[in-house]
Amino acid sequence: MSLSVVVLTKNEAIHLERCLNSIVDLADEIVIVDCGSNDATIEIAQRFNTKFIHNPWINYSNQFKFGVSKVSASCKWIMRLDADEYLTERLRASVRDFLSNPPERIHGCYFPRRMAFMGRQINHGGIFPAYMLRLFRLGQGEIEDRWMDEHIKVKGGIVLLKGELIDDNLNSLTWWTEKHNKYASREAVDLLNLEFAFMKHDSVASATDGSQPGFKRWLKEKIYFRLPSGLRALAYFLYRYVIRLGFLDGKEGAMFHILQGFWYRYLVDCKVYEVKLYMRTHKVDVRVAIQKVLDIQI
Repeated sequence: MSLSVVVLTKNEAIHLERCLNSIVDLADEIVIVDCGSNDATIEIAQRFNTKFIHNPWINYSNQFKFGVSKVSASCKWIMRLDADEYLTERLRASVRDFLSNPPERIHGCYFPRRMAFMGRQINHGGIFPAYMLRLFRLGQGEIEDRWMDEHIKVKGGIVLLKGELIDDNLNSLTWWTEKHNKYASREAVDLLNLEFAFMKHDSVASATDGSQPGFKRWLKEKIYFRLPSGLRALAYFLYRYVIRLGFLDGKEGAMFHILQGFWYRYLVDCKVYEVKLYMRTHKVDVRVAIQKVLDIQI
């Protein structure tokens, strides 16, 4: 069964070779959608004989949909992979075995994702394993139309493959915080949409379908969102760091859980507050406030 892998890039020279090495012997085609790299990304992509396409950036969802539209019709399966991710040997073997004879009723596959931070793998805090749907039949899956934390939805059955998808970004902490500042703006848009409904609400949220991503999204939209702003970020951090034993991840784990589990979540809440304050002060609707405050055009 032929496979196309879609990878999104911008200045990913530090990661791209590692990423492509993990899938080059699995993929019949690698489609790289780039939004303006000025490092060695394109040269590395060319060494692997990828289909390298430029597309202006809007958000991850739009970029991935564009990549899927460029997949060859002969490819029957699509894998989504971020440039700072790679497949372990066991996951590579699982993908190869699955694609050798995929059941007709199965339309998608979960990969267990493990994150690393400051060179240390994160094992606690409810972070691992996170089941990410990253492999699906062409025409049977679509990505959520969201500004942040988008998931792939499929129409048929899903299986969980063995092995691990490793998410290990090698950039500096300064780069990480700047990127998460941008993430926070996008996630603020999605939270504001839950309240003001200014665009289509596309979500995998479900408390009954039995999937980990669906249940986590349901908790976020139905419970977390309804908690007091600011307090919910602290509650989430304490849940991760104390109840889910995040403190066992050591010094690097403490940095990760505090920054990603509290600072980032609190920053999202602050941005939501700032947009609402602008709306009240300037008597404008939420779309105008988002553009002025977050520099995001809806």
